[in-house]
Amino acid sequence: MAVPVAFFAVFFAYPVTAIVARGLKTDGTWHLERIGDVLAQSDVRQVLWFTTWQALVSTALTLLVALPGAYVFARFDFPGKQVLRAVVTVPFVLPTVVVGTAFMALVGRGGLLDELWGVRLDTTVWAILLAHVFFNYAVVVRTVGGLWSQLDPRQEEAARMLGASRFAAWRTVTLPALAPAVAAAALMVFLFTFTSFGVVQILGGPAFSTLEVEIYRQTSEIFDLSTAAVLTVIQFVAVGTILALHAWTVRRRETALRLVDASVTARRPRGAGQWALLGGVAATVAVLILLPLAVLVERSFGAAGLGYYRELTRDDGGVFLVAPIEAVGNSLQYAVAATAIAVVIGSLAAAALTRRDAGRLVRGFDALLMLPLGVSAVTVGFGFLIALDEPPLDLRASWILVPLAQALVGVPFVVRTMLPVLRAVDVRLREAAAVLGASPWRAWREVDLPLVRRALLIAAGFAFAVSLGEFGATVFIARPENPTLPVAVARLLGRPGDLNYGQAMALSTILMIVCAVALLVLERLRTDRTGEF
Repeated sequence: MAVPVAFFAVFFAYPVTAIVARGLKTDGTWHLERIGDVLAQSDVRQVLWFTTWQALVSTALTLLVALPGAYVFARFDFPGKQVLRAVVTVPFVLPTVVVGTAFMALVGRGGLLDELWGVRLDTTVWAILLAHVFFNYAVVVRTVGGLWSQLDPRQEEAARMLGASRFAAWRTVTLPALAPAVAAAALMVFLFTFTSFGVVQILGGPAFSTLEVEIYRQTSEIFDLSTAAVLTVIQFVAVGTILALHAWTVRRRETALRLVDASVTARRPRGAGQWALLGGVAATVAVLILLPLAVLVERSFGAAGLGYYRELTRDDGGVFLVAPIEAVGNSLQYAVAATAIAVVIGSLAAAALTRRDAGRLVRGFDALLMLPLGVSAVTVGFGFLIALDEPPLDLRASWILVPLAQALVGVPFVVRTMLPVLRAVDVRLREAAAVLGASPWRAWREVDLPLVRRALLIAAGFAFAVSLGEFGATVFIARPENPTLPVAVARLLGRPGDLNYGQAMALSTILMIVCAVALLVLERLRTDRTGEF
């Protein structure tokens, strides 16, 4: 526990506390009345309302669109299922900047819809909602579908034999069993959309702002740290509540059901209705997921062929101090370093959490590990700048600052991936190794490591993909001469002109390909027991 606790204390709690204190503390005195003053502002209340409203609507739309897909992947066996599963999961590992860019190419000015029918959605909330459904579709399919595939279908068949209709059997037997998984998926989607930054920043423009975007605006544009600190506290409380609800639903899902092997529940579709459902899900995936990505790739070429890609190799002396293509190498190096940090910290934390004699303090730390997913990444990034600026932690000029911020987001994924596998290791194997004279290190190396090696590789893959696309914190701390891919894309989109737009599309395509390759490697490593996030 010592290393993970120290890591989170120094690189998460300290920076966040520093920036909150900078905004709410003057001459050693806390001014908590500032919270009420900020909440009294009509524009802040409007941001809070929009943040909550769009998250609720995005969650409802995602469940509506994705639940049929969860059923198809859980109960049907059909050619190309693994490929389609990988396609569905691609958006989740894509950086939000790429998601926003893809939908900008589809529904924005000069986008596909604008060219074909003169329709633009980038100035409406629909672009944000559709992008959120695109991004979170895989969360519902994996979370709900992973459980659905392991529910014993004979229970529903028994209800049908006793006279229940197909819908009544599903409503009274399957739906109650799925309720914890649906609730867990809904809470995850709500969390991701409540803290949405890159998508809203690109598609929302000045008309729409979530808490995360407003924190960024107050910090980097208006320089009002007091208001930013209040918004950070509000977001922290809201996210803590969401994570507590999520932990409760996950515990219910883990303990309330008896499951069967997923491989025996899937079968080929039967009848016109089931084939129509499969076709509808395939069409949804094609329109919702493949179309935006295809338009992104098409816009990266445009009429200039490879011209936009060639321009990436040139230093224009403007927004970049180096050629934009160098962001690819920077991102890969940062992501590798961040992955190494996340795997070490996350593995140690997961190992501590698996101890049978773990007390309340250790179990409480499990919940704290999830906080970086919800606390404003903008706050963390800016906190790095104002907190880590004095010896012995004067890191503002060090390259390690970016991997440290990215690792904070990767650690929760490592822990969540490693925990189920580590808990499944029979403790008697370790005890037998100890009786035979093995040291704790040797027992772990020869007993635990062979059993968790695949889960460790999967955890590293998720940490790599997440680190590669981190934007909220990196936008503050990435140096101009060493930009990352998401930061480079955002800078190019912020400049007028077709050339900058085309280069942004080209860089986004490169980032999408790198993330997709990482995902395909994950799919090769995935086992039947790692079918959900």
